[in-house]
Amino acid sequence: MRNRPRPGPDPLFPYLSETERYQFPDPEKSPGDIIAVGGNLSPGMLLSAYEQGIFPWYNPEDPILWQSPDPRFVLFPENLHVSASMKKVLKKGEFEIALDRDFTGVIKGCAEIDRPDQDGTWISADIITAYTELHRLGYAHSAESYRGGSLVGGCYGIALGRVFFGESMFARQSNASKAAFLTLAKNIFADGVAFIDCQVHTDHLESLGGIEMGRREFLKLLRETLAEGKN
Repeated sequence: MRNRPRPGPDPLFPYLSETERYQFPDPEKSPGDIIAVGGNLSPGMLLSAYEQGIFPWYNPEDPILWQSPDPRFVLFPENLHVSASMKKVLKKGEFEIALDRDFTGVIKGCAEIDRPDQDGTWISADIITAYTELHRLGYAHSAESYRGGSLVGGCYGIALGRVFFGESMFARQSNASKAAFLTLAKNIFADGVAFIDCQVHTDHLESLGGIEMGRREFLKLLRETLAEGKN
């Protein structure tokens, strides 16, 4: 799967259904964040990656880069922080919050939003197609903020067992993404989710209670938590 120069998914790599799995190289033995290069974004590949603490993150001109950052950024229920200002926003109902009403709108919003610290977006057409299929299969979920009937913010991620893997969020109005994320987090924590994998540090996620942990510690926690759901 390594050393494939073609950008994006490899058309020659086998398509894996949601019931098929691929064994990635062990992230604990990797000297860097990039664990593997190549492959495709079929359901079995993506689910295999998340189960092994890996996710795709690459520029459109690159082949698929499968990453497992060290350190990892994680949000636990007991650390979830809602600021006084956000409590007022949620209490006043400034946004109508919905779950899984418009997954496609959310992922496209995440792709289109201008991010001052980034040149372009990693959410390519291939990513949108792949995660929309995971949504259809019941693994990918979104939370949306609406105002005046228009989608103004949201977030999406992958749910496996008692783990939620956050992928991206966007806001067209101030506090819209926070309102969606906090509502999603409260709901899934109430349903028994043990933690949200936020992948990498951002000031935004830190303000909501995210903390760093070493990759080895994260992978151990992930294996144990996923195993709980199989017992």
